[in-house]
Parts: sequence; C-alpha cells; structure tokens
Amino acid sequence: MDYNPHLQPWKRSEPNKEAGKGSIEIPDEIENIVHQTRSAPPSDFENQLGEALESIFGDGITELADIVDCLNKRGVHAPHGHKWTENSFCAEMSRLGA
Repeated sequence: MDYNPHLQPWKRSEPNKEAGKGSIEIPDEIENIVHQTRSAPPSDFENQLGEALESIFGDGITELADIVDCLNKRGVHAPHGHKWTENSFCAEMSRLGA
C-alpha cells in the first residue's frame, strides 16, 4: 500500500483561507505509519521478502526457527545471497523497521 488509509477527511467542505486552519489532520491525533514516511519505495529484495513472509504467516507459521527454515527452503535468501539464520533474520527485521 502506497498511501495512508488513516488520513482524516476534511472537516469543512472547502479549505479555510486562514493559515493552519482546516488542515486534513491534527498532527497530535494521527500516527504516521512507516511506509508513509519512507524515503524510497521498497527494493526488489524487500518486496520478495515481504511476499514470502505474508505467505509463510498465511500458512500459520509463526515461530522464528520455522520462519527462517521456510525462507531458506523457498530460496528467499538473506542480503548478499546468504542463507538466513535466526540472528541474520532478526538483524534484517531490525534494519528494515528502523
């Protein structure tokens, strides 16, 4: 998804001419979701990893060791083409979530 589905609608049918009035959202009441503030679209690697994880979770697999095993069996390798380990997977999730 390339947009924020949680944006609040305008409170007035037309924008207010006063600066700062009638904005789309009140900053303190809206949580920015990560992809909304990302600096670039996901890379091919990130898309491939995300699709694999969606499928793995969809199959009901939730334990770290099983996730890593499934990624390796599916040929979805860690960065630089290495097989995943539990440590490398956790490190990559931390990097991507930063």
